[in-house]
Amino acid sequence: MSFFEKIRRCNDRSLAGHLPFMIGTERFGFISPARAAILAQHPNVFEVQAQLVQFQHALISPDQRTAAVEKIAPALMASNAFLKLRGERYGVKNAWHDDEQLRIDRALVVGFGFRAYGVHINGFVRTAKGLHLWIGTRSMTCSVEPGKFDNMVAGGQPAGLGLMANVIKECEEEAGLSAAEAMRAQPVGNLSYCFDTPQGVRVDTLFCYDLEMPDGAVPKNHDGEISSFKLMPIDDVLALVRDTSAFKFNVNLVILDFAIRHGVINPQSEPTYEKLVLGLHQNP
Repeated sequence: MSFFEKIRRCNDRSLAGHLPFMIGTERFGFISPARAAILAQHPNVFEVQAQLVQFQHALISPDQRTAAVEKIAPALMASNAFLKLRGERYGVKNAWHDDEQLRIDRALVVGFGFRAYGVHINGFVRTAKGLHLWIGTRSMTCSVEPGKFDNMVAGGQPAGLGLMANVIKECEEEAGLSAAEAMRAQPVGNLSYCFDTPQGVRVDTLFCYDLEMPDGAVPKNHDGEISSFKLMPIDDVLALVRDTSAFKFNVNLVILDFAIRHGVINPQSEPTYEKLVLGLHQNP
């Protein structure tokens, strides 16, 4: 395996045959023909054409679109072409500071190929032996990649919540950190990727943060999503990223970005350095 293989895996897509999901004149998602056929069963909400899918023209406001999709969401889930509803809404938009076009249950986002946002926090410690990262192990009850390694804190971005407010919420739920502790997290950039899944097209943007943890402080999970934490030397973490599939798919990218920014992966030590940097910062 290689570092770049982890980036390639998160950008492995072929959208041939997918229909663009349009709102006005702008594309917001990609729909497979099978899912488009299911949407066609709801003609009061969707207009399915040979070349595109869009909302019915009467649904002109974000609130109208939100209400219309929410009403048929149980039927979409019952079709087995969309994931089980989560009861948490995401805002649909193509850039973070754009206006929301609608709010939709988190589980439906990938089926429509809409962009989703999230926050990932690298909890790290400086020691006499170099940088260490707090690594969580995902609970076996997680719906996505149970049992895999994860960042100290990570979570999806709900609609109507600011990024730092979400960092504070996720730090408390996943690592038992106070708001004051969480607010020390430093924004360090964002990563985007897009790949095909059996559930639809996953298009994600992750806002990344670094949070230096005091020596001796131990994160403690409160929401049941992380079963344990381990403080690991950065070199051991990178070996797992490079040589195994131990980490959740997108966590590999966040860790590679951390290692590059902190000079652990550098042009002298890594022959594929330029390729890694370019791969991490594409914007599909």
